[in-house]
Amino acid sequence: MSNLLIVDDEQSYRQLLSLIFQGEGHNIRTASNGSEAVMMLNEEPADLVVSDVRMPDMDGIEMLRTVREALPDMGVVFMTAHASVEAAREAFKLGADDFVTKPFDVDELKLIVKKTLEKQALIDENRAFKRAQRERGSVKNIVGNSAKMNAIFQMIETVAEVQSTVLITGESGTGKELVARAIHDMSPRAEKPFISINCGAFTETLLESELFGYVKGSFTGANTNRKGLFEAANKGTIFLDEIGEMSPAMQVKLLRVLQERRVRPVGAHEELPVDARVIAATNRDLKQMSTEGTFREDLFYRISVIPIHLPPLRERSEDIPELVNHFVGKFCEMSGRNLGISAKAMHMLENYMWGGNVRELEHTIERAVALERTDEIQTERLPEHITNYNPDRIKAEFELPHDGLNLTAHLENLEKTYVIEALRMTAGNQTKAADLLQMQVRSLRHLLDKHSIRTLSAQMRSGD
Repeated sequence: MSNLLIVDDEQSYRQLLSLIFQGEGHNIRTASNGSEAVMMLNEEPADLVVSDVRMPDMDGIEMLRTVREALPDMGVVFMTAHASVEAAREAFKLGADDFVTKPFDVDELKLIVKKTLEKQALIDENRAFKRAQRERGSVKNIVGNSAKMNAIFQMIETVAEVQSTVLITGESGTGKELVARAIHDMSPRAEKPFISINCGAFTETLLESELFGYVKGSFTGANTNRKGLFEAANKGTIFLDEIGEMSPAMQVKLLRVLQERRVRPVGAHEELPVDARVIAATNRDLKQMSTEGTFREDLFYRISVIPIHLPPLRERSEDIPELVNHFVGKFCEMSGRNLGISAKAMHMLENYMWGGNVRELEHTIERAVALERTDEIQTERLPEHITNYNPDRIKAEFELPHDGLNLTAHLENLEKTYVIEALRMTAGNQTKAADLLQMQVRSLRHLLDKHSIRTLSAQMRSGD
């Protein structure tokens, strides 16, 4: 049984069509013109609209144009006594399913309505199937059965149904983008785009043009109009990763977009309306940054309506075996292999602290699967820093001297030592060294200047 809306300014046609389709077992509502139909559809959508084209007040084409954005999949069959190629073309352009002329053959109209409803049912079934597959796949990628992760899963399911902004916090490698994608995939916006951007990967000028777009001639090289990511994510979700790296000027512009729900492309004089849900993520303490004045407090509260904190792997070590098996299965499937993991290797993985969190564990397992030549991953396939890891020895090395120490100077020295070691391991390649230290290249360059060792990178590259 389907819900049909009959729209015609002639009462005789409304009565006739009501009798015909009530006899087919459908629920029927009627409207005498396009304006009345729009009101009724806003109150309660229909599965199918059977509408005249020419009517006073608002015709059928304008009615469809008005409701189509809100009801993109609603079935529509037009009728008219004034059939024309132009009217038919406009109707189909707006997504009408069929077009018949008055006086119509009742059996033909019944067949058209039946086929249109069957098509709508297939579309709905396919969408439901795809969404179920996407939801299962999206959450399946977030592995864990600890109490902390179960709380995260419940939070994802809850916030997916609302439109509020979400701020995902946690250390690098904890899976913040996976959570953002899961929220999108389980939300009513799932059929629309999920757009992701790393705010720390762009200069202020480039980030503005990426987010808001630009118009032709706005700057050198702007040879055409370009749509920004907010506009591309319209009706969907935009994920602003590393939002803590955004400059103060860009923070002001983003805050305005969130408040007004409008963007102004670079070089444009007019603003464009946008409807994109914002999910942001950071590994920094934005609350502390707002206190220090490096992140706007009003923007912080605007983006953190719903906060989600992802725990580091060391705080949910009970999930490590499940994660290990997940990644072993993933990389074995990719390489067409079938491997297990030795108990000794698993023990080492469970006891390691995982400073790089899940991402580091994933890379470790990828490496082990690639190198292993037996039917089980052995300890020899694990990196030395894991096999040599000894919590008791590390604790002894970090015992506080009886006479104390200058903590600031000690940490500065450790920082410099790790930067130099990363450069040494990468032969002076700053991009690779920044990856090893899990930071942005510009942050690494700041440390090079801070410790007066920028020339060291060039020397290592040249082999001096």
